[in-house]
Amino acid sequence: MGKKKLKVGFVGCPPEDILAPYREHRLIDLDNHYPAVRRESQQKLPATTCAIVKRIYDNALAFKPDILIFDQGYGKCDPARMVSLLLKEELGMPVIGTDNTSMAGKGTPVSDSSLPLRKKVEIILDDLVKPRRRTVHPEKAPKAGIWGVPASDFSLYDLFPDGTKIYGWLRCLENRTPADLDLECMVDPEIPVVFFSQAFCHKNILAKHLAKKYNGLYFDLEENISGTIRAKVEAFLRFRGVV
Repeated sequence: MGKKKLKVGFVGCPPEDILAPYREHRLIDLDNHYPAVRRESQQKLPATTCAIVKRIYDNALAFKPDILIFDQGYGKCDPARMVSLLLKEELGMPVIGTDNTSMAGKGTPVSDSSLPLRKKVEIILDDLVKPRRRTVHPEKAPKAGIWGVPASDFSLYDLFPDGTKIYGWLRCLENRTPADLDLECMVDPEIPVVFFSQAFCHKNILAKHLAKKYNGLYFDLEENISGTIRAKVEAFLRFRGVV
């Protein structure tokens, strides 16, 4: 009889040496959107909590993982750390706290590829659960860039042309260096870039600063993309000659 497969939830970008022993078990990225999950966080967490942090709480309650691997370093924030405490106390869930400070980059071929933007983001996130060797082709002349974290609403990515370059913490995520602030701040000043973060997230400070520095478009996204945000992005890309 084989060993029992555990449900292993993880948050952020834990170091690979922490995730490695659990690769044969069921890994669940608690940052991701799962349609059937109930929204318990609306009753438990303050309204000013970031949508992604609420999602972590909801997913943990829904999946009830046997173990939770929680990157509590640069991959997350103080509100997320507080949620890990709630989950530990409410569910009695074993929490393995990590702090990924690695600077040994794995590269960013997907962020720089010619693929559609939504597909790029899906690959980067999927590879956290199940890393795969992929052949992607670099975009030699990207028309636009997007800076930020993984969006709560992926329809945002459908507004951009294929080959849109990924910057910000999402780029750091592909590189597996969530603490690399220099990489997170890196932007090509020659192309128009949209800068965003989730509402109530501290990364809005950096997003707004970089947007001003590079003459980009800045906005924050609470949960679902609004008509106003859609119009702003489309107008910005059109005005800058992208579409």
